[in-house]
Amino acid sequence: MSGVASFVPTPLLLSDSAKARLKSLIEEEGNRELKLRVYVTGGGCSGFQYGFDFADSVAEDDTLVEFDDVALVVDPLSYQYLVGSTVDFEEGLAGARFMIQNPNATTTCGCGASFMV
Repeated sequence: MSGVASFVPTPLLLSDSAKARLKSLIEEEGNRELKLRVYVTGGGCSGFQYGFDFADSVAEDDTLVEFDDVALVVDPLSYQYLVGSTVDFEEGLAGARFMIQNPNATTTCGCGASFMV
């Protein structure tokens, strides 16, 4: 029998395209302290919706997830809905946007901006 295994879940993942876009936006702003804040609010056609904003500070109860030279910030209420999700960035006919691939969502809307758990 082997020893006890330790597992630390990754609260959020960041795709290569999202990492590159975030890095580009930080350089455009000229502020290396900027982080991408990811949050969940009530509303949208499926119950909850994702939101994105820039933050240059982190609150005491925020979760900071660092990826090399970029970082994500998540508030404690949103964290529970986002554990295991991947933040991605896509450019297409509908425009360019950050989006969430959330394994916890049981239902999503057509555009992927809102979800239900």
